[in-house]
Amino acid sequence: MYRIAIAALLGAISLSACAQQKAPTAAGTTAAAAPAAEGPVEQRVREALKQLDPNFKPDYIGAAPFPGFREVIVSGQVLYVTDDGRYLMQSQPYDIEKRAMATSPGLLAHRRALLATLPHSDRIVFAPPNAKHTITVFTDIECGYCRKLHQDIAELNRNGIAVEYVAFPRMGLGSKDHTDMISVWCASDRKAALTAAKSGQPVTARSCTNPVNMQYNVGQQLGINGTPAIFAADGSQLGGYVPPSQLKAALERIDGAGGSR
Repeated sequence: MYRIAIAALLGAISLSACAQQKAPTAAGTTAAAAPAAEGPVEQRVREALKQLDPNFKPDYIGAAPFPGFREVIVSGQVLYVTDDGRYLMQSQPYDIEKRAMATSPGLLAHRRALLATLPHSDRIVFAPPNAKHTITVFTDIECGYCRKLHQDIAELNRNGIAVEYVAFPRMGLGSKDHTDMISVWCASDRKAALTAAKSGQPVTARSCTNPVNMQYNVGQQLGINGTPAIFAADGSQLGGYVPPSQLKAALERIDGAGGSR
């Protein structure tokens, strides 16, 4: 109930992304890392949220990146509640100095813990030798912006950026998009199969033990509502489609701020 309201107000993180079709999360949802012990302010905020809805169960409550607020994650969405528990904001502020969405160390750690549950061997990786940066990209094969990003792979690699794809069939579980992505992940050459699918070629049906549902579930927990969804190694979400030069600049700013992990 509250997830729908939050999603409606927040919208997609970027206009350069294909919107997700709402669908139930698959069974076997991956849990995030266990939360740290909460202080009195976090407990006060948690109790205030329960007054809104007794079933309101945040995944994380911690210090916001600006004074006077706690940062709250629920169903992957980021909220801000005043330390006295009275006011709630359903919009993530923009950090003008950093030229990025405002994020706290706690939020970044929460995202990194979720991303770390996705094994490298289950990802489809396009990487240059001695990559300087690595991005995790939640993708599908139908989205036009995902296809546009894939066309930039060679340039991204030339700029020292490794792209690690994970599956997020935005049309929902059980859709053709979902079954086609399973077929891609079951191909003997995943990279070639993904490239062919993103170029609009028919996908050969295949079945195997695959990570597509697990990756989709983690995307849900991260609050993804459109593809592509790009994450830096430190947990920063960089948006939907971003041109290579801008993406490189954003990653270099993160490095310059000591955010690379």
